[in-house]
Amino acid sequence: MKTYLTIWFSSEGADPSTVAQTLQSMGFKPMKGQHDHVYDWKREPTLDEVLQLVNNVHHTLKGLDVIYKIETI
Repeated sequence: MKTYLTIWFSSEGADPSTVAQTLQSMGFKPMKGQHDHVYDWKREPTLDEVLQLVNNVHHTLKGLDVIYKIETI
């Protein structure tokens, strides 16, 4: 499974490169296309694991003035 992350930036928020570096430190890889970043689980995660990752993303992006969308498929 993979978790995809799409980011909407504000001109008043953090630089896109700063956000990308922050997400990379969490294991996300930047990508081109419909989504901006992907987290490859390399297996079927439990719902609790997905929720923990989403919580971590939420806390990590807090204060950077970005809006995000997460999709795990």
